[in-house]
Amino acid sequence: MKSDNIKRYTLEEIRKMERKTDIARLQAEEAAGIEPAHDPDFDEVDWDWSTARLVEPEPKKMISVRLDADVLEFFKSQGKGYQTRMNAVLRSYMEAMRKSGSNSA
Repeated sequence: MKSDNIKRYTLEEIRKMERKTDIARLQAEEAAGIEPAHDPDFDEVDWDWSTARLVEPEPKKMISVRLDADVLEFFKSQGKGYQTRMNAVLRSYMEAMRKSGSNSA
């Protein structure tokens, strides 16, 4: 799948799309045994699951941390889930440091 094919929609936009969907036609096609059209970009992807790993979420600890205002605003401007993204950035840094064998700043 090409990254330029990825689209973002708001919940309001999705709800409007639902109204445009011809549900009756789709149900009739399903009842008639008509298969949906395939996306060639999706069908051609060679999925490699050999490197997939299950990540069990760990309980989070609540802390108080002081951040530069522009750093906080940057993450908040990315929308809902900014704290999760901040955690992901910190985790990536931690894993990189562990991998390089450097545990101190």
